[in-house]
Amino acid sequence: MTATTFSGVQKIKSWITLARPPFHTVGVLPFALGAVMAYRETGTFHWALWGWGTLAVVLIMLSTYLAGEYFDYEGDRISRRVNPNRFAGGSGVLPTGAVDRRVPLIGSIVALVLAGIVGLVIWLGYRTGPWTIPLGVIGMIGGFFYSVPPLRWAATGIGEIWIAFCYGWLPVAVAYYLPVGRVDPLVHWVSIPIAATIFNVILLNEYPDYEADRATGKRNLLVRLGPERGAVLFAAVHAVGWLGMFGSVMAGVPIRTLLFYGPVCLLSVGLVVAVLRGVYRHPRRLEAACGLNIAVNLGTTLAYILGFLV
Repeated sequence: MTATTFSGVQKIKSWITLARPPFHTVGVLPFALGAVMAYRETGTFHWALWGWGTLAVVLIMLSTYLAGEYFDYEGDRISRRVNPNRFAGGSGVLPTGAVDRRVPLIGSIVALVLAGIVGLVIWLGYRTGPWTIPLGVIGMIGGFFYSVPPLRWAATGIGEIWIAFCYGWLPVAVAYYLPVGRVDPLVHWVSIPIAATIFNVILLNEYPDYEADRATGKRNLLVRLGPERGAVLFAAVHAVGWLGMFGSVMAGVPIRTLLFYGPVCLLSVGLVVAVLRGVYRHPRRLEAACGLNIAVNLGTTLAYILGFLV
């Protein structure tokens, strides 16, 4: 089937799939958390700053995802053939021919430029602090070069750490910084379990891609460690998340947050047990585990938001 056989509606659906809207929640929710923490500090929720900032976050994530579709094309194609999983192997759009392979790369660059423009609007239009642009540039570099050579963090063994930083600390800190003009130490505590859980989202999602990544020379953390040691790391990082949650409560997060976090923590424990027992050897069960693992990340952030607001 060639691209010319696809209708306009099918192409639009393909673009929406390429953009991967559900996966934007892992960046938007932490940004919302930072804004809620700023509200607790200032007594005012800055809707305009939150809106513009959220747009910048979405554009950077869009740039990241589209660039990954282009540069991970071969590995994603192999992964979807050998071990299909809804949470790995890219969107699956490019191999169908519905969108020309070069188009996502162009879209990625356009989204990145637009994110930079939005950053300037925030800085100049709302006179935010001097770290507005540097923090935004860090996010742009971390996201765009996750898959793009020559840096290509995803193939170096440190891409997972970049993700933990860019989806854990950075959105919470930036959303807090924009209206307040500084970063409260409590932001660092809150970011620990969010960073830990998103790190593990990436790590577990690498299991379905393991053979494809090895075949294409993508030396991510799981390829370097192997499945068994990767499972141990998964458990250790989740433990860091648990400790981080309790540490953040001791540092000043409302204790009621633990009530919302309780079910999330239990799910997290169950996932650790499943991974240590080798759930990654069973494709369908692994796919379910990947989905639940994302729920742990989102649930952790939502527990904080509810803890501050309720």
